[in-house]
Amino acid sequence: MKTVYLETSIFSFYYDARQQSDIIARRDWTREFWETCRSQFNFVTSTAGLAELRRGSKPHKEDALKLALTLPAVAPENAVAAIVRVYLEHKLMPADPAGDVLHLALASFNRHDFLATWNCQHLANAGKADHIQHVNDLLGLPTPRLITPMELLGVDGPD
Repeated sequence: MKTVYLETSIFSFYYDARQQSDIIARRDWTREFWETCRSQFNFVTSTAGLAELRRGSKPHKEDALKLALTLPAVAPENAVAAIVRVYLEHKLMPADPAGDVLHLALASFNRHDFLATWNCQHLANAGKADHIQHVNDLLGLPTPRLITPMELLGVDGPD
């Protein structure tokens, strides 16, 4: 069974209560993704993601954390810190070693098939895919498919 690494935006959108139509759509797709895909894939998160959720200030923080705690959580190893440094040197993401770059390093190092996220600026961004692939090739790492929940559901989005 293929493995999907879930970064923090997945848990956050699951409980997001904002009423903008795009937020409602992401929340609904996230819930459908959770219910539909959880039996088809192994879902995992990380201790870094759990720490990020604990630091958050959103009103649904505790619910998001509880949901994340239902999954196995991989822990960063020394090798992951080295990968993060290389990613930052190659300017894959903003210079926050505890942010998106860490999620990518964990998913790559642990050879997860997918990294699910709603972060389309830094992670699920087709414009960055080749650069990420190139750096992972230099490191001898596989690159997980960087996807939104919609993509595993096979949904193309609104017309």
